[in-house]
Amino acid sequence: MKSVFLTIGVIVVSFLAQAQEKFSFAFFTDLHLNTSEETKSFDALGKALEHAKSKKVDFVLSGGDNVDVDAYKADQLPKAKSMFQKYKDQIDASKMKYYYAIGNHDRYWHYDGKDGAGLFESVFGKSYYSFEHKGWRFIVLNSAQICNGKYCVDDEQKAWLEQVLASTPKNQPIVVVAHVPFLSLYYPVLEGKYTDADTFSNQKAIFDLFGNHNLKLVLQGHQHLYEEIKVKGVQFITAGAICASWWGGPFHGTQEGYLKVDVNGDKFKWDYIDYGWTVNGK
Repeated sequence: MKSVFLTIGVIVVSFLAQAQEKFSFAFFTDLHLNTSEETKSFDALGKALEHAKSKKVDFVLSGGDNVDVDAYKADQLPKAKSMFQKYKDQIDASKMKYYYAIGNHDRYWHYDGKDGAGLFESVFGKSYYSFEHKGWRFIVLNSAQICNGKYCVDDEQKAWLEQVLASTPKNQPIVVVAHVPFLSLYYPVLEGKYTDADTFSNQKAIFDLFGNHNLKLVLQGHQHLYEEIKVKGVQFITAGAICASWWGGPFHGTQEGYLKVDVNGDKFKWDYIDYGWTVNGK
């Protein structure tokens, strides 16, 4: 019995020691890579990667809307594949650890797979998954699924998330990524109205799953507007966009940029960084 307690103690101490490690990561959302020679979007991605590398981040976490393929037709499958592959090849060439997330514009509708995610998953892997890094749990959701005509996290993904949380220690700090946001003030601020059009429909049910866990940070995309909302001790950040206003300059004051998050133990701080891109890459 003594050896069992000793083993458990070693595991606990090992986890706590790991959780105390410092690290940084970058959150790149809404790249909207495209074929336009005018936007030079792939050149901009290269500049953002080099900037993040100079900050010595451990990895880059994508927030979705990586490549604009959602409007491609059935006969444009080779083009859609080549665009995804060009993106992946550029990431691989950077030698940076990179985690992909799916956005609504990453969905290609003329390929096997659910809710347009099949082609994305054939190139980048599962559209929802989790991983651990230095004591923290990262959970990447696919909030661009469709339920009753609205964005959602479907029942199958919800069941998967319940299993992930069941195996996650209650005190382990958690970061969640959701392209389509849980929460946003985009419409009240910009248009003076409240709507669920660009948040996912069952966000409260998904958020409530984390009630007995140590959810620290939710990273969101989709809106291109930088937002910070703190609710029930959880920090929500809608982290602007790598492309700002779809490569047309700042979007309501939000520059082309990415979020850098610095972790120390179970604490974190963040900064939205303009990586120096300008319209037409000049």
